[in-house]
Amino acid sequence: MKKIIVIGAGLAGSEASLYLANKGFQVDLYEMRPSVETGAHKTSDLAEFVCSNSLGGTSLTSATGLLKEEMKRLGGSLINIAFKNAVPSGNSLSIDRFGFSNEVTKLIEENKNINLIRKEITEIDTNLPTIIATGPLTSPKMCEYIKKITNEENFHFFDAIAPIVEKESINFEKAFYASRWQKGDADFINCPMNKEEYDNFYNILTTAEKIELKSFEAKYFEGCLPVEVLASRGIDTLRFGPMKPVGLRDERKPDEKFHAVVQLRQDDKMGNLYNLVGFQTNLKWGEQKRLIESIPGLENAKIVRYGVMHANSFINSPKILNATLQTKEYENVFFAGQITGVEGYNESIATGLLAGINMARYLNNKELIELPDTTMLGALTQYITFKEHKHFQPVNSNWGIVREIELDRKIKKNKELKNTHLANRALDDLKKFQES
Repeated sequence: MKKIIVIGAGLAGSEASLYLANKGFQVDLYEMRPSVETGAHKTSDLAEFVCSNSLGGTSLTSATGLLKEEMKRLGGSLINIAFKNAVPSGNSLSIDRFGFSNEVTKLIEENKNINLIRKEITEIDTNLPTIIATGPLTSPKMCEYIKKITNEENFHFFDAIAPIVEKESINFEKAFYASRWQKGDADFINCPMNKEEYDNFYNILTTAEKIELKSFEAKYFEGCLPVEVLASRGIDTLRFGPMKPVGLRDERKPDEKFHAVVQLRQDDKMGNLYNLVGFQTNLKWGEQKRLIESIPGLENAKIVRYGVMHANSFINSPKILNATLQTKEYENVFFAGQITGVEGYNESIATGLLAGINMARYLNNKELIELPDTTMLGALTQYITFKEHKHFQPVNSNWGIVREIELDRKIKKNKELKNTHLANRALDDLKKFQES
């Protein structure tokens, strides 16, 4: 039996490696950290969460919730580990990022079928079974090699990370726990602002110095815009986005109306660290400190990690990949994770799982699978490999990419009901697909 090479031990590479190893295949898993740093990772652990610690909603009526359920049914490992390392986060799945990556690292290091090699790979033998899952922070040398074998220029965009503060430094005379519309547990810390406080915050934000980006060609990913970019679109943009005050109430002052609210989400299992929701940023660190200290309740916040930005890379998947994640030119080579143009943690894990499934089928001389576009994972892979794309950009899981469903007009107008029908159809189709 041929040994499989997996390059990159992030979310996608770790998922693919565990799937293949659990099926009895021998895997050489290459990870360049810690000998080669990325500028965004903080540890040498595998499957490290770099930006937010949230994997989004868990309800089947959310696109990310459906994707999670599909991964469970397809035999994924990391999604189950994520639930084991969950921290309070309302109706969404947020994790203790260190507990999660520690557990994944231990599983891989102790798996007799996986040989973890801490080494940078800068080229591959296309005659060997290989999954490239180097992620959005692919090293420059590997980027150049991928350009060479695919005859395509890599696109780039900038991604951002939000700051994290210590809970004990938050002033709870001003801040309060609550969930929006009192749904679920009160897992978020809320820092409310009146108009004067918001105007002061907005003035600091829009006049603050930013770190100069090195690549003039790089673009932002719309799903993870820096807070200063959102603010530049108008004074009320944040108030209708990550700082919207609707549905939030301080039980100590139930009649008080807020102009804007900054929310913080638990970032570790012990509940000592909280990240600022929607506050990805590229401001200079001194400016970040000034901005955060202007938020009521965070006047004396102890910042344990400042926000940063980093360039992300992804291939031109519509020209390079089939919907099986196998390359069109080299049948031994598959891609997985964010380098394919999917954006998000769930999406990275899911494509790693699909690449592992199809690599196993390929080596067993079985037909590779293309999941139906009624499923979320099928819709994602078919979207990123749709050859008619004129301006291909990264995409999250969302209902807009899933095939439409014929529904009664009243049901179609009710978003919750419509999504329930879409989710039920997806899981039914996935079951039929697996049975066939």
